[in-house]
Amino acid sequence: MILMMMSSLSSPSSWSVSPFFKSKPFTGDYRPITPAGVPFCRGVRASSDVPDFLSADWLESRRKKPDGPKLNFSAEEAVEYQLDALKHNDQPHHDYGIEVMYRFAGFDPFERSTYFGPFFDLGQFERFRRIFHHSTYRVLLGHKERKVLSCLLVEENRFKQRVWVRGNRPEEEEIFQFTMVQRVGGSWDGYWLTESLLNDGDAFSGGLAY
Repeated sequence: MILMMMSSLSSPSSWSVSPFFKSKPFTGDYRPITPAGVPFCRGVRASSDVPDFLSADWLESRRKKPDGPKLNFSAEEAVEYQLDALKHNDQPHHDYGIEVMYRFAGFDPFERSTYFGPFFDLGQFERFRRIFHHSTYRVLLGHKERKVLSCLLVEENRFKQRVWVRGNRPEEEEIFQFTMVQRVGGSWDGYWLTESLLNDGDAFSGGLAY
């Protein structure tokens, strides 16, 4: 009896397959099927990457990295480039000009810096950005007019420039001094970076929460 049962089980003709499971020959084209019977599509994307409340060029503007120091810039050109970025601060996106300034900044992000005069922890871009929106430095953002007052090559690799700036608000004007330093050695060898950007007045007399 046992031998007869084993013989029966070992015979393929005796196997029964449920009518609910129908097999198909494998053709090499594997396409997963969802429970609803809809073919699974790889790389499906939404119809639009940009939400309706943002401009059509928002995504492209965010992809563009802010420009920074260039090896062929002279000290004067580096200052002018930064001021142009601040004049058009919100192009191609909000505070893009400040991002450019941060790229030119020559301070160590892991140490407190005198970039603005007093010692500040500027390792985080947000803190750097907030100072530019302070009542004094905000004159630079979207300014209407500027004039170079003086230039001085203090040393072979150190340059200072004083600039008068008229803001876009009534009776808003300030004088700032750039100190540029040309790096020697390292990955920034030959580049002019901003050591400090100082306001002629008392920029932080009212205090600053940054």
